Amino acid sequence: MQLKVPPPAVFLAAVLIMYAGVWLVPALTLAFPGQASIAVTLALAGCLLGGLAVGAFWKDKTTIDPRIPESATSLVTSGVFRLSRNPMYLGLLSLLLALGMYWGTLSALVVVPVFVWYLTEFQIKPEEDRLKKVFGPSYSEYLEQVRRWI
Repeated sequence: MQLKVPPPAVFLAAVLIMYAGVWLVPALTLAFPGQASIAVTLALAGCLLGGLAVGAFWKDKTTIDPRIPESATSLVTSGVFRLSRNPMYLGLLSLLLALGMYWGTLSALVVVPVFVWYLTEFQIKPEEDRLKKVFGPSYSEYLEQVRRWI
């Protein structure tokens, strides 16, 4: 399963599971003042983070396809990549949190940690192993300087 399922597909699966939770177990939803505002803020942050990350990859003319990390032509360490080694995944996480907040579904308490675990184990760690081979010591130094998520 390593590097086989594109992270956006994992994100969509997580969204569908949370949405199913809203409909199948409506008792596990809650509402509170400011809920929609928090959801919109998280969604905007996720879109901004992901957009800046994709823009940095395009600027450096390297692949954004995470299934083939060895095809990367440059190591992007500037901009949002100074804050997180995985800002695109962090953006997806923020969008997932936004939807969970908007729907008020407590299923997010299970789905979100599973999403983070899955991406870490089956996407990020295998990516890191392959990128170490591609970029050598400069990537290893980057790993020491910048955290995986935040």
